[in-house]
Amino acid sequence: MQVPAHEARVTARDLACRRGDRVLFRGVSFALRSGGALQITGANGTGKSSLLRIIAGLSRPFAGAIEREGGIGLVDERPALDPEWPLARALAFWRAIDAGPSPDMTMLGLAGLLDVPFRYLSTGQRKRAAMARLIGQDAAIWLLDEPLNGLDTAAARMVETLTANHCARGGIALVASHQPFALPGMTHLPLADFAA
Repeated sequence: MQVPAHEARVTARDLACRRGDRVLFRGVSFALRSGGALQITGANGTGKSSLLRIIAGLSRPFAGAIEREGGIGLVDERPALDPEWPLARALAFWRAIDAGPSPDMTMLGLAGLLDVPFRYLSTGQRKRAAMARLIGQDAAIWLLDEPLNGLDTAAARMVETLTANHCARGGIALVASHQPFALPGMTHLPLADFAA
């Protein structure tokens, strides 16, 4: 990972998020250090994705502050892989920029799809391709937005295992999901508790 494990951390202090005239949540605070994992739960529209975007630095909080130490990798519904390029080329583009490790495409179930343009991949294949890109980023902090959507049972277990291995190596994982996510030692943040 880009940052030594002892330096990876994410701290949120009294975060609030507003969309239009509506405040989705307020008073969200947590602290994660190397090896930590947090699942953000709640119904659609409660602000799970918005919270991840605030943590990633892609959106500003309405109130509160975020402190981060370590590179951030975000997996959401926008995987930033060129839809016209074959999967191998789309991933190689980012690997040249990120200079991270090469993911095991066989383990990810993508080895037979490297010549297929990204736009032709199924939802589950796109999710696995996004995980391949995330691994190649070598980021200390993983932000996973509904990572199990569109995955069969075996692929879902693979994502959970990859995330557990990341945390075991000193990474941090924040998982926004309404589905159960099996990860030893994971804490939970129900956003409904912070509804404005």
